[in-house]
Amino acid sequence: MAEAGDDEADRVRHRVVGDLRGGGSELDALAKVCDACVELLPVDGASVSVMTGDLGRECLYATDRVAARIEAVQFSLGEGPCFQAFDTKRPALAPNLRDVAWPVFAAEIGAEPVGALFGFPLVAGAISIGALDLYRRTPGWLSAAQLRVALRLVDVATLVLLGLGLDRAAGAWTDLPLRRAQVHQAVGMLIAEFGVSPEHALARLRGHAFTTGRLVDEVADDLVSRRLHPADVGGA
Repeated sequence: MAEAGDDEADRVRHRVVGDLRGGGSELDALAKVCDACVELLPVDGASVSVMTGDLGRECLYATDRVAARIEAVQFSLGEGPCFQAFDTKRPALAPNLRDVAWPVFAAEIGAEPVGALFGFPLVAGAISIGALDLYRRTPGWLSAAQLRVALRLVDVATLVLLGLGLDRAAGAWTDLPLRRAQVHQAVGMLIAEFGVSPEHALARLRGHAFTTGRLVDEVADDLVSRRLHPADVGGA
């Protein structure tokens, strides 16, 4: 017999599908999924990102400031639950932030009220398209039943991004508005300045951000706004 959480997750799916078929936006649908995670699970925040690799990553929705901060720090460092989930196509579950495989990330996020993190890959067949992250203020596992609900909601988020069953072309998620354009522009500036690969350019950005105690987004904005010259961004 399905538990109450399973039923609620199914209701979220039907509501999201109905909204999309009625002309609703993908971003609004993703917001409903993330909000449902907080309502149905013992977590305090959620976020969802699309990813095409180390550089192609965009957080589409975060429920609160802490969830958004978690996403920004992960992108700056290139490590954390969303990267692990995306790379391995398996959930990255960290019930205690003090005992994780991402020590630099844990140290950087240590000032935030985060005790546990759970990253889930958004996967369609053999293709990873993104990740959904959940955090809670206190350490602790999700139960088997709660994990089942989380995976149902992950399926809904994947459905939204791919438009499966909604008469939309697979991959339509790539048309969603992206907000990290300044990072891509800054990477292009470093490529032009040093003749390096995109991966190396991003590594330079991350290295400079880490050594100066800032986020990659902030360093990129300074480069694009000419407050920082490419030559000021050290090698990596």
